[in-house]
Amino acid sequence: MQDLKGKTAVITGGASGIGLASARAMAAEGMRVVLADIEQAALDTAVAEIASLGAEVIGIQTDVGELDQVQHLADQSFAHFGGVHLVFNNAGVAVFGPIQDMTHADWEWVIRVDLWGVIHGVETFVPRMIAQGEGGHVINTASFAGLVPNQGLGAYCVAKYGVVALSECLAHDIKAHDIGVSVLCPMVIATNINDSARNRPAALGGPERSLDLTAEDLEKMQGRILPVAGVAAQVVAGVKANHLYILTHDEARPFIRRRFERIDKAFDHE
Repeated sequence: MQDLKGKTAVITGGASGIGLASARAMAAEGMRVVLADIEQAALDTAVAEIASLGAEVIGIQTDVGELDQVQHLADQSFAHFGGVHLVFNNAGVAVFGPIQDMTHADWEWVIRVDLWGVIHGVETFVPRMIAQGEGGHVINTASFAGLVPNQGLGAYCVAKYGVVALSECLAHDIKAHDIGVSVLCPMVIATNINDSARNRPAALGGPERSLDLTAEDLEKMQGRILPVAGVAAQVVAGVKANHLYILTHDEARPFIRRRFERIDKAFDHE
């Protein structure tokens, strides 16, 4: 989808981080924007900012883990703008710790948002985009942790591996409808996902188990943290070029290579 001007983009997790930065970048391309986020106050602020850039924009409070709310998001988006051409399933959360320490509520919350949230976006928007007959693009935010296992992020990795697989399969399934698919797989980005537990429902453990990274942890990662504006630029470029994989960090390459080398060598085992 090379020409974005006048097209409509729906972005979940759109009130902050990669979502908001991508909204800025897409507004600069002349797109109309629907921002969805679970936090109403942050959403209102984000909508005002994007509107100040001269873009047509609306905000719809949405918990992507709830199918009926994503259906409402789609209904309102199509009703307001008459069509949707780009869907960015970007909302995400994280819980840190070894797998053996994860509670059932931890698993349920992470998979509910990070995997089911993407599934809800796909099953709700894609059939309508196909029926619309104008082509388009779907972007799903996964992670480097969806390509290579990350210690301490087991539940997150499980969800993000699922997002990668979903995106790869979806790309094949809807190619004939002129709808492209990209899966965004960043390493460390300057977002507030470390504090995502602030939005954790009480029924799923409440706002308790954030990543809680120490100053030492942040110092170790500092050299690898990318600003969200740079990631947003890569997202827009990836859409225009119809790249399946949007990989933000060159330093991820050797880790990915080693993983597939280990898999390849496993065929030699007797």
